[in-house]
Amino acid sequence: MTKEPKDITWQRLPPSLSAERRGDIALLRLSRPEKRNALDDTTVLGIETFVMSLPAGIKAIVIHGAGEHFSAGLDLSELSHRGVAEGVEHSRMWHRVFDRLQFGKVPVIAVLHGAVVGGGLELAAACHLRVAERSAYYALPEGSRGIYVGGGGSVRLPRLIGVARMMDMMLTGRTYGAEEGQNMGLTHYLVEAGAGLSKGIELAERVAANAPLTNFAIMHALPRIAESDPAGGYLMEALVSAIAQGDEEAKSRLKDFLEKRAPKTLRN
Repeated sequence: MTKEPKDITWQRLPPSLSAERRGDIALLRLSRPEKRNALDDTTVLGIETFVMSLPAGIKAIVIHGAGEHFSAGLDLSELSHRGVAEGVEHSRMWHRVFDRLQFGKVPVIAVLHGAVVGGGLELAAACHLRVAERSAYYALPEGSRGIYVGGGGSVRLPRLIGVARMMDMMLTGRTYGAEEGQNMGLTHYLVEAGAGLSKGIELAERVAANAPLTNFAIMHALPRIAESDPAGGYLMEALVSAIAQGDEEAKSRLKDFLEKRAPKTLRN
C-alpha cells in the first residue's frame, strides 16, 4: 500500500511521535525506543495534537510503538519536581488527552508488543480495539514506586479486567503475559511476533468500511448505555438506533444488502 504524505498539521508533532496516512487510515507511532517509549508530557500532548488535527477522510487510527516495546509508561524523571497541585493538574491533562482519544472522531486500534506497563497500559485501555503480539506483557508497578495510576487507569482498567485483578497487579507488581491478557479480556486479538501492525491495519480497514455514523454511535453511545440504568439505556438505544437507520448512507447500504449487492461479511 502506498504511503501518502503527512498532513501539514502532523509536522507539529514532537520527535517522540511520527504519523503517516495510508488511504483512510492514520498510523501514529510512539518513537522513543531508547526510552522504551516512555510517555513524557511532550509525547502525551503530541497525541492530543494528532487526534485533534486529523485530516478529512481519516476513518480509523492505529497506534503502535517503535523498537521492542509499546510503552513502558510514565517517564518517571518528570515526577521529581512536581508538587501535589501540579500532580492533580498533570493527571487531569492525561485524562483530557485520553478522553479525546476514546471519545474522538474515529475508532482507534492499539498494537501492543513488549512492555505495556503503567501509563502505556492506560493508553492502550483508552483505545477501542487492542491487538497483542506474543511478546506483550502487562504490569502496573505504581505500588512499588510509591505512586498511583493517573491516566484514567482506575476508571478504564477495572471495566476490562475487574477491580480485584487490578488491585493484585498494583499491590504485588504482578505481571501478565500476552496469552493471559487475551484470556482475561484485556486484548481482542493475539498474533505472532511481527504480525501486530499488519493485523491492526487490517482491522482498521474493516472499521473504516463501516458507516461513520454507526462507528460514532458505537464509540460514544455504547459505553454510556452500558453504564446507565436499564430504562435510560433502552431509551438511548432507541434514539441512537433511529438516528443511525435514518441516515442516508444507512438506507443505501440496506438497499444494497437487500438487493444482494453488499460485500460479503469479513471473517477473522
